[in-house]
Amino acid sequence: MKYNLTITSILLVIFLLSQFLGIAIVYNYIDVEKSIETGKTEFEALPIGERPQMDEQFSYIPIIIMVIVGTVLVLLLMKYNLQWIWKLWFLIAVILSLIVAFTAFIPAKYALFGALLFGLWKVFKPNFWVQNFTELFVYGGLAAIFVPVFNLWSVSVLLVLISIYDAYAVWKSKHMITLAQSQAKSQIFAGLLIPYAIKKGNLFLSQTKEKSKVTKTTTTAKTASSSNKARMAMLGGGDMAFPLLFAGTVLKQWGLWPSLVIPFFALLGLGVLLFVAQEKKFYPAMPFISAGCFLGLGVAWLINLMI
Repeated sequence: MKYNLTITSILLVIFLLSQFLGIAIVYNYIDVEKSIETGKTEFEALPIGERPQMDEQFSYIPIIIMVIVGTVLVLLLMKYNLQWIWKLWFLIAVILSLIVAFTAFIPAKYALFGALLFGLWKVFKPNFWVQNFTELFVYGGLAAIFVPVFNLWSVSVLLVLISIYDAYAVWKSKHMITLAQSQAKSQIFAGLLIPYAIKKGNLFLSQTKEKSKVTKTTTTAKTASSSNKARMAMLGGGDMAFPLLFAGTVLKQWGLWPSLVIPFFALLGLGVLLFVAQEKKFYPAMPFISAGCFLGLGVAWLINLMI
């Protein structure tokens, strides 16, 4: 088992919560009246501007390009000690995503205030609670932005390509490990962080004080030091975002109840990985999560036939 049972359980529960919360965010952006008029799922406008214009059939192509280009840019910024640009970029992305997510439940002016508060807190004074609370909402915000530009074909191709890329980046090129170490150096991380010992103060500085070396990937949970006090279970943001995009697209095309099946099977895929994985070894999570998503799609298809 990658982590002890308690840490594994916490990680899986938060992952599942993020998926259901994300589905709720996407669902709240559906324009019911317009959907009835057109006979297909239509979405309300975003509080941050227009969604990107993409062909649903081929929307996986620009997303894959964004992932690769974004990874290269972050690695270059870290290589040349331009962490402040990465922090600014990350802060803007988090705030915009939180605005979208919060607006699904509260008026836009309060959503803006909350997004600014938690975004700044997350970047400049990270701790266990703020880090993981914001992660619950960020990917729901992203899903509300991008789900409308996908259909089941394109999102399925996206999962396959991301899974292949994930495996290559972890097992072959290993550049995801470098990326994760760079994020730790800049003291910001896109994903879940579950320390074995929750301490007050900066989430990353507590590890530095223990002189721990962070070795992780953005696609799978990793331990953060040889000391139990400094150990950290991690789950990359992509491992939360991509299955949510998949579930959101099922919601868009098949409705709410079939979409609620997907998170359980994504959880199954992640759970299998965490239970069979060996400590101190690196694993890509997306192939396991994607397999769970496709299995869930089959079950959702059966549910869709029955209702």
